[in-house]
Amino acid sequence: MAAFIAKQMVGNQLKSVKAATGGALGDKDEESKEDGDGGEDPEIEEARREAEEKRKEKHRKMEEERETMRQSIRDKYGIKKKQEEEELLKQQMDSAGRVGRKKKTPAELAAEANAGEEEDDEDEFAMPKNLDEFKSKVQDIPQKLTQTVGEVSEKCSLQ
Repeated sequence: MAAFIAKQMVGNQLKSVKAATGGALGDKDEESKEDGDGGEDPEIEEARREAEEKRKEKHRKMEEERETMRQSIRDKYGIKKKQEEEELLKQQMDSAGRVGRKKKTPAELAAEANAGEEEDDEDEFAMPKNLDEFKSKVQDIPQKLTQTVGEVSEKCSLQ
């Protein structure tokens, strides 16, 4: 760690000396690095751009050929193209910038509603259907409370 700090301090001073002398003491490698930060030779940039365009065109053509092959196989064997996967991918692309969760489809909402109704029937804490059941549950609460307190006080002793 100390070596790193020392190198940073000495390196900064050395750079200031090189700058003051006009770069006469500087290495050619450092000068080429400074020049090559953003300004490459235009011919090299053009060659890279053209190579990238050729590569993209090649991949596009290959994908078109693959798709025609897939379609011929689908036609030959009578297979239907899966639209769901394409729609799912499209939705993912559309919702890529979303912060929240994805929107539920009407089928998902209906399934949740049906599942919620079934759970309500089984839930023992559900609201009673009539007032008499409600009154009986309210009257049972003090009895259950005193019973629970009695059980806890038997198990625990205060010292």
